[in-house]
Amino acid sequence: MTMTTQLARTPLFDWHVAHGGRMVDFAGWEMPVQYSSITTEHLATRQAIGLFDISHMGRLQFFGPDAARFLDANVTRSVADMRPGQVRYGLVCNDRGGILDDVLVYRLAVDGPVDEETATFQVVVNASNREKIVDWFQRRLPDYATKLDDVTTSTAMIAVQGPSAVRLVDPLVAGSLSPMRYYTGADAQFDGRDCFLSRTGYTGEDGCEIICPAEDAAAIWDKLVAAGASYGLQAVGLGARDTLRLEAAMPLYGHELSESINPIQAGLGFAVTFGDREFVGKAALERFAKDANLPVRVGLQLDGKRVPRQGAEVLRGDVVCGEVTSGTFSPTFERPIAMAYVQPSAQAASSRLAVDIRGTAYACVVVPLPFYDRGKKSN
Repeated sequence: MTMTTQLARTPLFDWHVAHGGRMVDFAGWEMPVQYSSITTEHLATRQAIGLFDISHMGRLQFFGPDAARFLDANVTRSVADMRPGQVRYGLVCNDRGGILDDVLVYRLAVDGPVDEETATFQVVVNASNREKIVDWFQRRLPDYATKLDDVTTSTAMIAVQGPSAVRLVDPLVAGSLSPMRYYTGADAQFDGRDCFLSRTGYTGEDGCEIICPAEDAAAIWDKLVAAGASYGLQAVGLGARDTLRLEAAMPLYGHELSESINPIQAGLGFAVTFGDREFVGKAALERFAKDANLPVRVGLQLDGKRVPRQGAEVLRGDVVCGEVTSGTFSPTFERPIAMAYVQPSAQAASSRLAVDIRGTAYACVVVPLPFYDRGKKSN
């Protein structure tokens, strides 16, 4: 007998289908990969506003007085000193220093005493790793006065990204988004509905992300669509989300990040706080920090139209010196780009290398990351 698995659906599934979203299975969720074209949606985000349903991302809340101590022991970035409203990027590693997931940690504002019923932190994890990370955390919780609540299916998450995103959202929220610093967040009201608003995103553009009760998602989304029409807002699927994050050199789990990769070689040393604190994987990461022989993450730029894909070999002369982890044809720069792990001897900017694409070596050059910087608008 053939067994079928029901894909999860976000609260915005019906809207995606009604507006031509091409739905695909992504990490067990039925998600839109595109509506019109990846290029159109990508450029709308770079030039105006892109609207993203990211409700498939895992949202975990931590309650109780030991939440900070628990997360500090299980995330590579120190969180114990976070102030209410701060958001920090970090990683969850195993004892060997391999990456289990990269996460965003939110310090929530607390009114009154902290007890077992008070949510003090929220952690956003990748959809593909949600069950793994929940299990990893749950096995470590008994020693702490804290509990975990997976609120993924009872909430929704929407991203508004692009140069006009803040101007769009500002009049729709109580207070103002524009004074909010990058990587901060706060409880807010969107058109009279309670939500959590953060100045974060995964595209390299300015903007925000909104976490709200699942039952309010459709109304918030519709309001953004209607108010954003005059700005050139477009709904954006997973396809353009990937090309946008690649241009911004943001790593993706399963590509640039995995349990066989450590944060140091991934160029994420900023998200590892050593000091006198203890956390899972610390000893291994201290060794990696002194190891100059591990492959490191770099950017590659190619001429022509051929796109290097994950797994393609990177060559220095006739010798394999690395492997591509992500590649695309950049809609912004109109040329192929890729991220790869290469031997340290090949990592210098302007190094001339090649990528083997179906048996043919295509010349490429190592370029600084990110490819796209909204402050510079070029690579």
